[in-house]
Parts: sequence; C-alpha cells; structure tokens
Amino acid sequence: MPATELNALVLQGGGALGAYQAGTFSALDETKLSFSWVAGISIGAINAALICGNRAEDRIPALEAFWNRITANVTMSAPFWTSAGRRAFSEVAAAEVTLAGAPGFFRPRMPTEFWPFGSAPSLSFYDTAPLKATLEELVDFDLLNSGGPRLCVGATDVETGNFVYFDSRKTRIDARHIMASGALPPGFPPVEIDGRHYWDGGLVSNTPLQYVMEEAEGDQPLCVFQVDLFNARGGLPTDVIDVQQREKDIRYSSRTRLTTDRYRDLHALHLAAERLAAKLPDDLRDDPDLAQLRRGTGPSCPVTLVHLIHRKQGFEGSGKDYEFSRQSMADHWSAGRNDVARTLSHTSWGARQVGRDGLQIFDLGTQDTQGATR
Repeated sequence: MPATELNALVLQGGGALGAYQAGTFSALDETKLSFSWVAGISIGAINAALICGNRAEDRIPALEAFWNRITANVTMSAPFWTSAGRRAFSEVAAAEVTLAGAPGFFRPRMPTEFWPFGSAPSLSFYDTAPLKATLEELVDFDLLNSGGPRLCVGATDVETGNFVYFDSRKTRIDARHIMASGALPPGFPPVEIDGRHYWDGGLVSNTPLQYVMEEAEGDQPLCVFQVDLFNARGGLPTDVIDVQQREKDIRYSSRTRLTTDRYRDLHALHLAAERLAAKLPDDLRDDPDLAQLRRGTGPSCPVTLVHLIHRKQGFEGSGKDYEFSRQSMADHWSAGRNDVARTLSHTSWGARQVGRDGLQIFDLGTQDTQGATR
C-alpha cells in the first residue's frame, strides 16, 4: 500500500455481528496497514473506539478482551454440527442473552427499576452501565483525543431526529459518545450529552460512509475499507425466521451500494466540471455557478472503496445481532479474516491503480466473486 494513500476504516452497526469487524481489522493490521481515520455506528463505534483508543500494539488485545468478555456467558460450543442443530444452538444462545444480558455490556433491568414511569431507568429494558465501565477500562480516551487516529461516531438526537456526528477533530470524545452511538431503543436507554439525548445512529443511517466521503479533504488519494455487517443482497426467504433475518438485512444495510453508486456518479461529475473549467476563458473560471458545481460533487481526491461484507452464515437466525455466544463470535471473527485474505490476494486488487481519477469500487471478499471494480 503506497505511503501517499490515506486509509480510512468505516464500520457499520450490527451488535454481535461486530466480531466480524474485529476479525477484519486483525487481518488488516497483520499486513501493516495503518488507518488515519476510523468511523463507526453502534457496535462499529465501540470497535472504532477500541482501535483509536489504544496504541498500535495494544489494539488487537483490546478487541480480544472486549469480545471475550461480552461472550463469557455462553462459552460452550455447539454440541452437534448438523445445520439444524447449529442453528438451534444459535437461537437458544440469543434467547439466553435476552434474559441474562451480556457481561461487560448490558444487563436486564429488574421490574422495580421501571417505576416511576418517566424516570431514566424506565426508558429501556437493559442497563448499559457495564458498557461504560468496560470502555473506560479498555479505551485510553486521552490517547484517543490527542494521538490516535481520527475517530467519528454517529448518533441520533432523540428530540429532533437529526443525525449527529461526534468527531475527535471537533469534539473531545468520551465513553458517553460511544454509548450514544449504540443506544438502540427500546433495549438501551438514551445517553445524555451536554443537555441533549441521543439514541443509536443506526436509526437514521447504519453506516458512516457518507460522512467520510463528505469530510474528505485535499487531493491525497483516499482508500476506504467499508466493513458492513448486513448484506443488502440475498435470496428469497424460505421460512418466517428467514423473513425476519432478510428484513433486518435490508433495513440495516442502509443502502450502502446506492451510496457508493451515488458517489461514483458525483466523482464523474466533478471530473467533468474540472475539464469544463479548463476549457473556459479566464474571466469565466471564477463564475459562482461553476464554483458551486466543483464544490458540490463529492471528494476532490481519488477514492478507492473496498467492500468487506458479512454474508449470512447458515447457523444465523433472526437474533443474529444479539447472539453473543463465544462460538458465534469466533465464527464471525474468522469470517472477517478470511474475507480480508481473499480481497488482498485477489488479482484485481493487486492490479489496481492507486490515485486513478474517480471512484474505484472493489467487492472481492467472497469465494464466488468474479469481477473487480465498478
């Protein structure tokens, strides 16, 4: 990877599926790829904080510590390996989490906590105080705000419904900002920051890709690794559980491909505006309409976008995003590592042209991928 390329990591929300992101990062880290910018939503924000709030040599241990801790309740392996048996194990594990919570992450509220109605504890089924303690233990927020990669996490303002980004370039980030990004109602309570209350950013958009593309500055080539936990594409469901899972995939994929196609078109428009400017006489090159065209067409720098998408695994059910068993965590972590290996060893990736004008898009993480860029 050329040193002149700025690398960004974009992490979608998806609860327990976030172990896939940890696996992808561990594989990317082994290639000595460094990231100057990490953006996340929900569980992606938690993984991003663990990365940005630790020194390079401590990032993988921090991710491992977090994922081992929150899967400590269900450490057993599936007792049988038929597809139906493995799926049944996953469903039981998800049910156990709904009853007992996940250690170091969230715990179920007692019935007495819901009274009086209108109080802060009555606004959610689970208490996320354990997550605050875990983040403060595993994340060095002084490092995150002063010496780590740039961190951006998205949340939703409860009262306005507006999407808000907390950016370490503009705001000092602490555990509250990370928790706000993952405060999915009605399971988790809203998080108060400076008099405003926030819920999960995934309520508006489950990916921070648009923010990264809009905030990109300068002419330095940008390479974005977009790690998605829900796949917008999928087959026709065969049963009700598949229906629930497919609906969740569509809802939380947040139209990633539509966004990338939009920015590909914006890049083409930007290049056309630049060519037009070069053809105009000097007295027209400062025309405000032309200036608006050149400003409003996406990043001015060349962009490479790499899709790493968690694809449905046979054992997953409708509760896949809250199925925090140790077995499934390990399977998702391994899947992320495998997708990185396939992507970086693909001939199309090896032949790519760094700094080529426009937007190059790669989706090479699956074994059946035939093509290269779009």
